[in-house]
Amino acid sequence: MAAITAAMVGELRAKTDAPMMECKKALTEADGDPVRAEEILRVKLGSKASKASSRITAEGVVAAYIAGSVGALVEVNCETDFVTKNDEFLKLANDCAKLIAEKNPADVAALSALPLDGKTVEEQRAALIGRIGENMSIRRFKRFDTGAKLTSYLHGTRIGVMVEFDGADEQVGKDVAMHIAAMKPVSLSADQVPAELIEKERNVASLKAAESGKPADIVSKMVEGSVQKFLKEVSLLNQSFVKNDKQTVEQMLKATNTSVKGFTMFIVGEGIEKKQDDFAAEVAAQVAAAKQA
Repeated sequence: MAAITAAMVGELRAKTDAPMMECKKALTEADGDPVRAEEILRVKLGSKASKASSRITAEGVVAAYIAGSVGALVEVNCETDFVTKNDEFLKLANDCAKLIAEKNPADVAALSALPLDGKTVEEQRAALIGRIGENMSIRRFKRFDTGAKLTSYLHGTRIGVMVEFDGADEQVGKDVAMHIAAMKPVSLSADQVPAELIEKERNVASLKAAESGKPADIVSKMVEGSVQKFLKEVSLLNQSFVKNDKQTVEQMLKATNTSVKGFTMFIVGEGIEKKQDDFAAEVAAQVAAAKQA
């Protein structure tokens, strides 16, 4: 039996992106032959992808693509922040954004069936899961096809914004996209705020106002005041502009002869329940696995 060194494991991992323990197992099975070990890992890709598919993907990246008046924003998820820096993972996300803009798939299933570099998107995803050893998923996307202008802003890779606007100054559109990433409005205007959010805010305001012990008519005015304040805080046009808090976004747009038609913002993992890992237990499990290997 050939001795499996850390250098051999490191070289195989660099070539395949497979987890360290999987690389060691493959080298052991191949009696130290790196070519054979790589083949073994390739064979195991499909089964690894299926095993990973049940694990929570709350990390990931947002990618954007714009070509003229057509654009797309997509969120692609993974299990750990480490994978978000992997070049192949980033390429998959960027390729998906371009495909969405160009092919106009109806949903994630339709996107997954599109051809990409000789395979389907789904086949590329499954193969990448096998190489890296983490589950990955295409969570959601938004496609724009408009007669207006488009601009996007990515805050790192975790927040992505695309804005549809009319106006001569491209920088104004970019400023609005950056403002949205910073202030996170939920709608363009107050009348577009979802009814369930308003009702939730009204209930909270009612409970707080009731504790004041003031007369019912005063309580009613307090609740309404709280709701109106909330609507201004979460609607883009009513927010104070981040680059000049002396004016609202609506006032800034009017001063620059610009209008915003709509926007989409994706925040990675928003609404996904993250797994709370027990780090000590994880280390103990890895040590135990290493002793058995």
